[in-house]
Amino acid sequence: MLHFTVLLLCLLSLTLTSTDDATGYGPVFEDQPVDTIYPEESPEAKITMSCRARANPPATYTWRLNSRNIDQDEDNHYTLVGGNLVISNPIKNKHVGKYTCKATNDYGTVVSREAAVQFGYLDFFSSEEREAVYVKEGQGAVLLCAPPPHYPDELSFRWILNEFPVFIPLDKRRFISQTTGNLFISKVDSSDSGNYSCFVSSASIAKSVFSKFIPLVPLAERPIRKYPADIKVKFPDTFALVGQNITLECFALGNPIPQIRWRKMDGELPANHEVSMAGAHLQLYHVQYEDEGTYECEALNSKGKDWHRARVSVEAFPEWTESISSTERDISSDYTMSCEASGKPKPHVHWLKNGYPYDKHDLKFRGLTFEDSGMYQCRAENRHGVVYADAELRVIACAPTFEHNPVKRRILGAKNSRVVLECRPKAAPKASLSWSKGSELLFNSSRMLIWEDGSLEILNVTRADEGRYTCFAENDRGKANSTGFLSITEATKITLAPSNADVTAGESASMQCAASHDSTLDITFVWTMDGRSIDFDRDGSHYERNPNGGSSGELIIKNTQLNHSGRYTCTAQTPVDNVSASADLVVRGPPGPPGGVRVEEIRNKSVRLIWSSGADNHSPISKYTVQCRDWFSKEDWRDATTSPPDVEGNAETATVVDLFPWTEYEFRVIATNTLGTGDPSSPSPKVTTLEAVPVVAPSDIGGGGGTSKELTITWTPVQPQYYYGRNFGYIIAFKPHDVYEWMKVTVADPEAKHYVHKDSSIPASTEFQVKVKAFNIKGEGPYSLTAVIYSAQDVPSEAPTSVEARALSATEAIVWWLPVTQHTVEGYQVRYWMKVEDREASSQRVVVSSRENQTRLENMRPNSPYLIEVRAYNAAGYGPPSHHFQIYTKKAPPSRPPKIISKKLKGTSVNIAWEHVEPLANESTIDGYKVLYRKAGLSTGLLYTTGKRSIDLPMPRDGDCVVEVRAYSEGGDGAVAQVRISGGAVMVTQSLSLASLLLVAMLCLLAL
Repeated sequence: MLHFTVLLLCLLSLTLTSTDDATGYGPVFEDQPVDTIYPEESPEAKITMSCRARANPPATYTWRLNSRNIDQDEDNHYTLVGGNLVISNPIKNKHVGKYTCKATNDYGTVVSREAAVQFGYLDFFSSEEREAVYVKEGQGAVLLCAPPPHYPDELSFRWILNEFPVFIPLDKRRFISQTTGNLFISKVDSSDSGNYSCFVSSASIAKSVFSKFIPLVPLAERPIRKYPADIKVKFPDTFALVGQNITLECFALGNPIPQIRWRKMDGELPANHEVSMAGAHLQLYHVQYEDEGTYECEALNSKGKDWHRARVSVEAFPEWTESISSTERDISSDYTMSCEASGKPKPHVHWLKNGYPYDKHDLKFRGLTFEDSGMYQCRAENRHGVVYADAELRVIACAPTFEHNPVKRRILGAKNSRVVLECRPKAAPKASLSWSKGSELLFNSSRMLIWEDGSLEILNVTRADEGRYTCFAENDRGKANSTGFLSITEATKITLAPSNADVTAGESASMQCAASHDSTLDITFVWTMDGRSIDFDRDGSHYERNPNGGSSGELIIKNTQLNHSGRYTCTAQTPVDNVSASADLVVRGPPGPPGGVRVEEIRNKSVRLIWSSGADNHSPISKYTVQCRDWFSKEDWRDATTSPPDVEGNAETATVVDLFPWTEYEFRVIATNTLGTGDPSSPSPKVTTLEAVPVVAPSDIGGGGGTSKELTITWTPVQPQYYYGRNFGYIIAFKPHDVYEWMKVTVADPEAKHYVHKDSSIPASTEFQVKVKAFNIKGEGPYSLTAVIYSAQDVPSEAPTSVEARALSATEAIVWWLPVTQHTVEGYQVRYWMKVEDREASSQRVVVSSRENQTRLENMRPNSPYLIEVRAYNAAGYGPPSHHFQIYTKKAPPSRPPKIISKKLKGTSVNIAWEHVEPLANESTIDGYKVLYRKAGLSTGLLYTTGKRSIDLPMPRDGDCVVEVRAYSEGGDGAVAQVRISGGAVMVTQSLSLASLLLVAMLCLLAL
C-alpha cells in the first residue's frame, strides 16, 4: 500500500483569515492487520490485530468485523490498545471473520486492508490399527497417510520407521508426496521390512501428530521380476501467481528404479527451474507469465516408460501501474486523480473518500473547493487479493510568498551560454509573474524569454548582462518579490579531444582529454561509455584516470575486454557549464557465441543444424565447431563429426553425422577467428534421433553347468546407447555340435545376462554351439561370434557306502564312508539330526570336498540318538543318500567345578587339593582331572592329567600364575575352579551355580 503526505504551507478560506497549518496531515498507515491463524490449543488466550497510523493530530481508531462496527461495550472480549485490537479468550463461532481498521483525524479517514482471523487445528489420527501391507520384492508399494481433519491446508509430511525419531531417508527409490502425505517406494526390497507411521506437521499452529504403525512385509521372490515404469504421483493442473515459487510432483514405481525427466511441451524449461528429490520435484522459482504452458514428466526404465502432462496457468495479484500521491491544489483549479492496476484477471478499481465508497469512477475535479479536501483511497481487487493506494488532497488558497523558495541570491552563467533564472513562489490561485533588471522592467525579446512557469531565460549572455534581477508575483490575495545577482564567467572549452583507438583484447588504450576554464571555478572531468558513467571505484581494475589531474582528464583503459568497445565521451564541467568531446574505441577479440541454434531434418544417424552468426568482435569468423552431448554422457560435451568436416566461417548450417540412433541429443556451436575461440552458443532444444536396426551384438558368450537337463547360456548385455530403438531384446540361437538346425528363443529384457534352456532330452555334458544377437522394433542385428559350451552334468547316481560314525563327546562325533567312484562328484554333504524328535527337516549340514571321506560333527545334544546320512553332489545337484547310521552322543560332562580345599606352600612348590566331583544322574562318570597351569593373561600353559585329588606345582619365579582345575569324562571337560598364585599368596575363584549365589546373598543379609 502506498502512503503519501504533503506539508501545507498556508490555507486561506474565502471568508476567513489565513492560518498556518504546516505541521498537520492526514493518517498514513505504518502497521496494518494481517491474516491470523489462532491455534485452538494455544496457551495464549488472545489475538492481537495490529493497526498504527502516523497522523497530526493523532488518529483515532475504530474496527469492523465482516463490515459491522465492533462495539467494545457489547462484547467484552474486545479491547483497544492504541490502535491495536485485542481479542481475549476468542470464541470460534463468534470471532472468525474479516477485520478492517479505520484511522481518522481532522484531515480525513483511511481504511486498512482486510485481515482474516481463522482458528487452526490438527486432529489426532484414528486409533484404529492399520492393516499390514504385503508386497513382493521388486514390486512398488504405496503407504497411505490419510491425514486427520485440519486447518489450514498446508501440512508437511515425514514417515517414521519403527520408532520415533527415526525418519526414513528419501532417495531415488523412496518419495513422500507433500500433497497427500503418501509414501511411495518404487521397488521394494528386504531392507524395507518394518513398521511405518505417517508424521504430519502444521507449521501454522506448531503441532505434529503421527498415525498408527503400518507393517510393511516384503515377500521374497526369486528371481526378482522387473516391472515397467508406472507413474503414481501426478501433478494436477496448477494455478500459480506471478512471483510465486511452485513445486510439481512426479514419481513412478518400477524395477529397475525409473528415471524421471521433465520438459515443457511448448518451449524450454524456465531458466529459473530446479529439479530435485532425484527428479521427483520440478521447482519453478519466481514464476512469470512466460512460464505458463503444458509440462510433462516422463518415467523411464529398461522395461518401459510412462508419462504425464498437466497445465500450469499463471495469473497475478493486483499491482499498481499508475497510482495516486498526496498533493495540494489551488482553489478553483482543475485536477484529475488516476489509478491503473495490472493483474490477471483484470482487477476492478473503485474509490474511497474518508473511508466511504465514492461513487465517482473517474476522479476529475472542475473548480476545486475546500469540500474536496480529504483522504482518498484507490482500491484494486481481483480473486487473488486487494491493493490500496492512499493520498491526501489538500485544497489551498494563499497570497504569493518566497519564504520557502526565493530566487537564488547569486547566479553564475558562462559567457555566450544560456542562463535560466527560476521564479517559483508559493501562491494560490496561481500568481502572475514579471521580471526587472535593476529598475528596468524586462519583456520577451530575441535574447530574453519569460516562461509560463515564471522562469527567465537569457541567451548568449555577456558581461553586460551581469546585475540584479527581481521576480514579482501577484494574485488576488497579495503581492511578493525576490531578487538575485547574475555573474558571468569565462566559458569552458575542450583543448585536447580524445581520438579513435583500435586495440586487441588484453591490450591497454588511452583516451586524451584537456580543457580550458574560468580560473575562479573548479573543473572536473566525467567519462561515459555509450552514455553510461564509468564507475572508477567498481571498475578500477580496468579504468584509471591520469594521476596528474589539473586541466587534463586522460582516461587509461587497462587489459581491455570485448565489452569495452564503444563510444567514449569526455565531459569537462564546472559549476557553471560543461563541454564534451567523444571518440570510438574498437576492441578486437574472439567471436561471440552464435545464436538461435536449432535442429532440422532429423534422421537416425544425422541431423541438420542451423544457427545465426554472433558478433565477430571486429575480426572475421574463420570457422565453426559443432559440439554435442547425449543423454548418456550427461554434462560432457564432445566435438561432433560434421559434413563437410570443416565448417567455414560464413556458414550458418551444417550436417552432424555419426550419431547414435534413438538417442537424445543437444548441440551447440562455437565460432573461431584469428584472435581465438569464443564462448559456445546456448544448447539447442533436445531432440531424439530416429530408430534403426541394432548393429552391436552381445559379447563374452559363454555358459554351461547348472542343473541336470539344463543348458545355461550367458553373455554381456549391449550398452543402452546401442539399443537403437524401442522393444530391445535378444535372440539366442543354440544347437548340439553335430546338428544342422539351430534352435532359437527370444529374451525381451534388454538387461538380461543369461538364459537357461530346460529340456528333459538334453544329454549331460554335451557340446553345444551358441550365438546371440540383438533386436528392436526396427529389426534384428548381427549375431555374435559362436561359442562352445557344455550342457549340465547329471547328478551323481551312486550313494556313498560303508557309512560309520562314533561319538567323541557329548556334543561331537566323527563320521566316515567309502567314496563314490564317479569322476563327476565335486563333494559330499553330511546331514545329521536327532531321531527322537524326527527333526530331519531342520537337520544340520556339513559339506566337504571330494578328496575327503570323513568329517567331524559338532553342536550336538548330549545323551541323544542321532541319524546320519551322506550323499555326493556336483553342479547338477545332489545324488541319492546313503543308508542312515545311528549313534548316541555321550552324557554331558560334570556341570559342577571341583571345590578347592587346600593350598599349601612347600618350599619352592605349592600343593593344590580339591574334593572329588560327584556327577549328577544325567552326567558322565568322572575319568580324572585336568590341571592347566598358565601365566596370568595367557590362555595357554602346561596341562596335567591326574586321577588324584591334589597336585604339586612349582612356584612362579616372577609374576602371577593361574591354576585351572576341572573334571573330565567321556562326555568332555567339566566346569572350572581357579587358583591364583602371586608371590606366595594363593587366591581361589570358583564357578558358582545360581543356588550358591542366592545362598551367599542370604547370608550377607543375615549378617547385616
